[in-house]
Amino acid sequence: MRSKKALLNITYSLLLQLVTVVSSFIIPIYIIGTFGSNVNGVVVSITQFLSYITLLESGVGGVVRAALYKPLAKKDVIQISRIVKATEKFFKVIAYLFIGYILIIAILFPSIVSGEFDGIYLTTLVMIIGTSTFIQYYFGITYSVLLQADQKRYITSVLQILTLIANTILTVVLINIGFGIHIVLLGSAIIFVCRPILLQVYVKRKYNLISNCEEDKTAIKQRWDGLGHHVAFFLHRNTDVVVLTLFTNIREVSVYSVYYMVVAGIQKLVNSLSAGVEAAFGNMIAKEEKSALDRNFRLYEFVSYTATTILFTSAGLLILPFVQIYTDGITDADYYRPLFAYVLVAAEAIYCIRLPYHAVVLAAGHFKQTKNGAYTEAIINIVLSIILVNYLGILGVAIATLVAISFRTIQYAIYLSKNILQRNLFIFVKRVIVSIIAVVMSVLSTNLVPTMEINTYLDWVVYAIIITIFSLTINILLSIVFYKDDIRRILGIVKRLTVKKKS
Repeated sequence: MRSKKALLNITYSLLLQLVTVVSSFIIPIYIIGTFGSNVNGVVVSITQFLSYITLLESGVGGVVRAALYKPLAKKDVIQISRIVKATEKFFKVIAYLFIGYILIIAILFPSIVSGEFDGIYLTTLVMIIGTSTFIQYYFGITYSVLLQADQKRYITSVLQILTLIANTILTVVLINIGFGIHIVLLGSAIIFVCRPILLQVYVKRKYNLISNCEEDKTAIKQRWDGLGHHVAFFLHRNTDVVVLTLFTNIREVSVYSVYYMVVAGIQKLVNSLSAGVEAAFGNMIAKEEKSALDRNFRLYEFVSYTATTILFTSAGLLILPFVQIYTDGITDADYYRPLFAYVLVAAEAIYCIRLPYHAVVLAAGHFKQTKNGAYTEAIINIVLSIILVNYLGILGVAIATLVAISFRTIQYAIYLSKNILQRNLFIFVKRVIVSIIAVVMSVLSTNLVPTMEINTYLDWVVYAIIITIFSLTINILLSIVFYKDDIRRILGIVKRLTVKKKS
């Protein structure tokens, strides 16, 4: 049953990430092409500034998931209801605080980008973009956390897929009709408001939660320890854009968002492999199934490293020609930034490498034990970004992110090896070395690819297929040499699934 849920979560999460990638490619280019790079930069900046309110969440989502694994495994409806009630109350407070935060940003943001836009123009944009985030905290986030802990992430994925498709279609239609950016974003807000409301209706009917029970405040007692993990994740997502907004100009934000759109799309595809995995690991830990945890983690680690190496090596080789085609005809900003692109790709690749370690640490509920590493990563990211942006501009913030992520990944691997899995650290070192060898061999192998002009999306797709095949082939060969046991296990799982389907 656990394997079936994990497969469902991964399948729908992968589909969600594919839809997200397509949507994230379509909407920005329509905004840039119709309203200009400056408007796109403003929208990205407002979104990032508003997202700072999520720091108040204090990492409660991960803490609550860890608290829910045991009562869900025991089907203890009373305890589940108590935890949900405490969590719901906490997030409602966050929602009320968010209203005040929206008003503060609405007042202050016009002075941050003074001279670019009219104050009323910016203030109303802030109010519109903030609406959907407020509704999410007030209605939906608690129930989303419950479904994730119960290995039913696929339910939220389906709802997200539907709203993303609806939002993309509506955005394109409104822009083509000739509406301004305010109406376009208002339409998006209305679409996204529907998802948490539907989620709330589903959970209350499915779980028969007890509404008049006493809340379990101890369920979120580790929220301050979880804050470090949340801060590190948040700053990974948002520091670069905020620093660029404050120390450069709004067009640099637009340039950054285009490149990050590409690497974030790849990162989401890799991340989809971990959908429901944390919950499955949490279930194993709750039942004290150590051998199952070790065995399944090793397989997940292998799959994650292999997928990361293949996809990000290909991304590094393909990102520049893609951006050139994507921004063809746009002359209000310089979108050709090779060194920045390579550093950003490397940073996101290392972030994906640490996903397996992060998942097990959260599943085990080791927030307090690992919070110092999370805080250190955040400090490195902020301080280095502010220093380097003044000397290297957009490249500086990417380097800061790369350094911070590298530190935390190594720290995670060491902690996990010593305290949870009790295994030799050389396993981690070996995987990193093999991945580096695969990257180098893949890059060198591109010399065998005939020179071709890439002027259209079709040209790029053909080139991408060739590059990905080279990278895939090299990784398979290296896996056969270094990871024979992992290959056998994957083939065994595929065989068992095939037999089940036939029967």
